[in-house]
Amino acid sequence: MAPRNFSKFGKRFSRENGITQLMSDLGSANHSNNPNTLMLGGGNPAIIPAANDKFVSELEKLISSSNVDQMIGLYDGPQGNEEFIRELVLMFNNHYEWTLDEKNIVITNGSQSSFFSLFNLFAGEMEDESHKKILFPIAPEYIGYADQGISADMFVSIKPEINMLDDKQFKYKINFEELIHVMNSGNIGAICISRPTNPTGNVITDNELSQLDLISKEHGVPLIIDNAYGQPFPGAIYTEATLKWNPNMILCMSLSKLGLPGLRTGVVIANHETIEALSRISGIMILAPSSVGPSLLTRMIKDNELLTLCDDVIKPYYQEKALMAVRLFNSIFADVDVYLHKLEGAFFMWLWFPNLSITSEQLYNYLKAENVFIVPGHDFFIGLDDEWIHKHQCIRINYAKDEIVLKKGLEVICRNVKLFQN
Repeated sequence: MAPRNFSKFGKRFSRENGITQLMSDLGSANHSNNPNTLMLGGGNPAIIPAANDKFVSELEKLISSSNVDQMIGLYDGPQGNEEFIRELVLMFNNHYEWTLDEKNIVITNGSQSSFFSLFNLFAGEMEDESHKKILFPIAPEYIGYADQGISADMFVSIKPEINMLDDKQFKYKINFEELIHVMNSGNIGAICISRPTNPTGNVITDNELSQLDLISKEHGVPLIIDNAYGQPFPGAIYTEATLKWNPNMILCMSLSKLGLPGLRTGVVIANHETIEALSRISGIMILAPSSVGPSLLTRMIKDNELLTLCDDVIKPYYQEKALMAVRLFNSIFADVDVYLHKLEGAFFMWLWFPNLSITSEQLYNYLKAENVFIVPGHDFFIGLDDEWIHKHQCIRINYAKDEIVLKKGLEVICRNVKLFQN
């Protein structure tokens, strides 16, 4: 069949890309009938029995009540479910002593939808014919950001400093000197960072966050924080970190990592102007966000049950998984030249093989042939033009798995890596 005469938009968004390949492999592996498939890729949260039972029970109550008619039979406004927003405002104000009102929150169809709107709102071709970019203060960053720009060349990243730690671990740090140099170019429309970071589990410190906040204010651009794995839900942070917000920050959250990715519900907290803009974009693109997620969780938020579930069930579950992952790493890779990024949050292992004689993408294909699915690291270094060899020496693993599955997968990875180390 001859290729269609797609528009520039069509060609840009229908081309091969990292996030689509990731989700395709994730879908294929998750629905595979092969009992030997070991799915260590993707960002799918674990189905935590105690949490899942609670959500199913809440759904059953909702279905048996008259509220289900409104959930499936009526549109919400483009800003999202009003009652859900109202309860979120009360929760955040009570829990963090913020001063939000209902015009500070918009509901989206998941974080991916949130970032598509935000990135193209603040960057790309501007009315004065300048070209603005989104700056990622540290690389690697979330693979799903990479192809979100309607305009070309919309992202730039800062190469991180690498702090080597004990026990074959390391941690990425923001290079603020280089960041300020890039900011002084005058072509940055917004700063964006995830906290905790997908893919590494890195949690920038409160001091680093404060520095980013100050720099963004000095340059008159918003600071976008992807809080999909952070506080208060699901709360997958295992180090000291304070959740902050002010009118120059745009805080993005998601219900997915609670164990509800199928609901596609995102939450954006921002100043009134930004929320109004996002609501209008939502009205054009999707009419109104889904009502299912808000309807399911409104009562749990109102009665403080969601925060209790996060504190007592979900966070401890992932924290225990993190301890298991470190234990397996220390055992399986004891005689391999490899480093693990310090697990400070989320549920990913980021492994760095400094003496790998093949690229992480080639390693991915070798592992895939053995039914072990990981994510090669190169696609996470978004907007980093420098041909840094480190980009091709790292892989991401989802450790929110059964211990037997994770152990088997890590053993296959270890065996393959030993074949290709210099």
